[in-house]
Amino acid sequence: MRHLYLYPRSIPRLMDVFFWPILELLMWGFLSLYLERLNLGNLNIVSLFLGAMIFWEFLSRSQNAVSVAFLEDVWERNILNVFVAPVQISEFLTSTLLLGLVRIGMTGVLLSVLSFLFYHFNIFQFGIYTVPFLINLLIFGWVLGLFTTGIILRFGTSAQVLAFGLIFLIQPFSAVFYPVSALPHAIQWFSYALPSTYVFEGMRKVISVGTLPVQDIILSFGINIIYIAVVIFFFYRMFAQVKIQGKLLKLD
Repeated sequence: MRHLYLYPRSIPRLMDVFFWPILELLMWGFLSLYLERLNLGNLNIVSLFLGAMIFWEFLSRSQNAVSVAFLEDVWERNILNVFVAPVQISEFLTSTLLLGLVRIGMTGVLLSVLSFLFYHFNIFQFGIYTVPFLINLLIFGWVLGLFTTGIILRFGTSAQVLAFGLIFLIQPFSAVFYPVSALPHAIQWFSYALPSTYVFEGMRKVISVGTLPVQDIILSFGINIIYIAVVIFFFYRMFAQVKIQGKLLKLD
């Protein structure tokens, strides 16, 4: 709640939720229209690019909501106040997940409306498949955000670049705008270790053949469950070390 109270009163926060995603939508939307006019076979270019772009924004904003919200407390010297209060670690983790859900909800509604008005693209053309796709992206974004938060806890704000850069490090391997087969064989294993890969691969299957990507959905959920267990354990360990070493007060 304390983070949500800040949004209507902060232009930079509103820009992060609305302005930058709109710019991304316009850029990929115009590129999609240009490629569609080139008549590149039977591919639905608009659906492929805009669908991938909107799904990617869901993942990116989910990760960003967790890590940047934590960094804001660090920058404002408020992190000690948070944990002096009777807040359990489990409650803190749950709140970060809910904050990410609220943020991607606001961003998702705006992008869905604008993509339909500007490019006649309906994100709900994926039908019931949209729900497990988005859930997997939300969870994976939360996992990435929690991982970067644990790193920042342990090593201080010198590691804050991960909060903004980690998501882009995995983008080339998530098969967002192209299939995994386009990657070199030597690194395809890494791509298949990311739950986001199965979401984007599944999205393309829905567009191209209209079949239910059950295997992709199951694999994405399965990998996410493993990562959730690992990252929660990791965060608890990092938090425990910071308390033992007395670095929570000196986090900078």
